Amino acid sequence: MCKVTDLRQSVLARNDRGAQALRQELAARGTVMVNLLSSPGSGKTALLESELGLARLRGVPVAALTADLATENDATRLARSGAPVRQVLTDGLCHLESAMVRAHVDTWLPEGTRLLFVENVGNLVCPASYDLGESLRVVLASVTEGEDKPLKYPTAFGLAHLVVVTKYDIAEAVGFDEAAFRGAVAQVNPGVEVVLTSSRAGEGAGVLLERALAVHAGAPVHRPVMARTAVADGHGQAHGHGDAHDTEHGHGHAHPQEHRHPHARPHGDVVDPTRSPGHTN
Repeated sequence: MCKVTDLRQSVLARNDRGAQALRQELAARGTVMVNLLSSPGSGKTALLESELGLARLRGVPVAALTADLATENDATRLARSGAPVRQVLTDGLCHLESAMVRAHVDTWLPEGTRLLFVENVGNLVCPASYDLGESLRVVLASVTEGEDKPLKYPTAFGLAHLVVVTKYDIAEAVGFDEAAFRGAVAQVNPGVEVVLTSSRAGEGAGVLLERALAVHAGAPVHRPVMARTAVADGHGQAHGHGDAHDTEHGHGHAHPQEHRHPHARPHGDVVDPTRSPGHTN
């Protein structure tokens, strides 16, 4: 069991070192990375498409990486904003890693990009423990997912710099209890900002853009304080956060079991939505 634990710690430690180096290099380039995490179907892509469009209208140099197990659908949608977009197909891997992001920063990210939005794989378990080198970590939850989602996935919500509620236009119809949700968030991440959005109704439009630009301008980010008692991640795995690795941006990363698909390639397949269908790099 010790060897298994050592391997998990080694994998996460290597990722964290790469993430910290990437964060420093992005800072030197004048780029802020925003890591977006959520469950599948939360409305993450719709919100990001809107934010990219607003950034383009305002003349803010932005780009986006979007990760998925399969299909180019998200990249095709995001490319409608006019921003540079690249799809990363993970071939079954349920999260992005810092080395995968670095590959695209080194070979694809346009010079002068001020904000890089990374849409992580739709999953609130595996991606939560992997620092990508972001300066702003945003966790999204739709009103249809239930008020106790932060308690079920405390690692994801507990490490967030910002929590975004999506599809708020239907909150009343689905019986969403905003106070209960905010209370659950406060239990795992005291003091973190919670904002309400609706891509359809336009509520909260520009919130991600404004928060990211503030970080780019030097504004401090919320520093999550992970509980020192073990918490369950929704799959019966308990993780103590007293030994989390803190970086200069307040990221604490626990060391859970790694969820790697046996056939996943180390950097994923890359799909450029502006090129012919089926073309990968």
